[in-house]
Amino acid sequence: MAAPKPKAKKAAETNVMADGMNKFPLVNPQVWQEILSESAAFMTERLQKDLETQQAMLTCKSPVELIKIQSEFVQEALTDYTEEATRMYKLLTNTNGTARDYDDVPL
Repeated sequence: MAAPKPKAKKAAETNVMADGMNKFPLVNPQVWQEILSESAAFMTERLQKDLETQQAMLTCKSPVELIKIQSEFVQEALTDYTEEATRMYKLLTNTNGTARDYDDVPL
């Protein structure tokens, strides 16, 4: 009786591991791709807004106008980063249908 080929066994183990990994959201490559894509899109948008703010600051003619532009920039940045944190949280918790609500936990 011949022993099973190591390569065939290794391939079967790899398939089982890949199937198992896809069930865990933070190991699944599709989840990481979505997270990285969202992060890159957000940073591109924020850098564009930063550049626009710098250009507006360079055209200011008074300190009052500069303070107004800076104030608007900070408020918008806080809003943007808060919304992005919420989106990232949802991506990390609602991936592959593994998310749970507080109401579905059995007591």
